[in-house]
Amino acid sequence: MDAKDSNGTILVEGDSVKLIKDLKVRGSSTALKRGTLVKNIHLTSDAEEIEGRVDKTMMVLKTMFLQKV
Repeated sequence: MDAKDSNGTILVEGDSVKLIKDLKVRGSSTALKRGTLVKNIHLTSDAEEIEGRVDKTMMVLKTMFLQKV
């Protein structure tokens, strides 16, 4: 199954995406702001999640909150 962003565009390994919504980070008091760019994403075994590095921290993000750049 292919990972798709919020618009239905297929995501592939190494794509860049941006957040379309402010997201709270679990276990932290910080939040990721809308428009934050995540470069060089990695696909996971779950089609609804990707891994990406944000501010030198590897995070798992839901594809429903992402848009391919």
